Amino acid sequence: MTEREGALVVGEPAPGFTLPDTHGTPVTLADLRGTPVVVVFVPFAFSGTCTGELCELRDNIADFDAAGVRLLVVSCDPMFSLRAWAEHEGYTFDLLSDFWPHGEAARAYGVFDESSGHALRGSFLVDAEGVLRWSVVNARGQARPLAAYREALASL
Repeated sequence: MTEREGALVVGEPAPGFTLPDTHGTPVTLADLRGTPVVVVFVPFAFSGTCTGELCELRDNIADFDAAGVRLLVVSCDPMFSLRAWAEHEGYTFDLLSDFWPHGEAARAYGVFDESSGHALRGSFLVDAEGVLRWSVVNARGQARPLAAYREALASL
């Protein structure tokens, strides 16, 4: 992970959040204790790089399932946009809307870009006890490699 202001520290508790899924049902990170979670922040629904990344995760969801890890994708897009995107691409994992208060979860994870109002490409592995175990934050337009997720999952 690159150093930046507000960067999270591996080994420290991960910030909590409650965000609506694509149907408006609240998903609370603390309620998922007992299960490791990968939280993936993406800038924009339907954008090329984001779609490519999530389709790769969709096509390799068995890796997460085999490790007993729940995948949560977070975007500052409205819930309805995320629902249309999930339906269009056949995503079976949760897409959560960080739309309002705008970018609150992304800010807590240190990946909110104030100048453009969207999340940066940050991924975070939170263990079953709620502790951050791995993270990566990539520059604009730079997709996160599937190999990085596989390495993180293998570390559990």
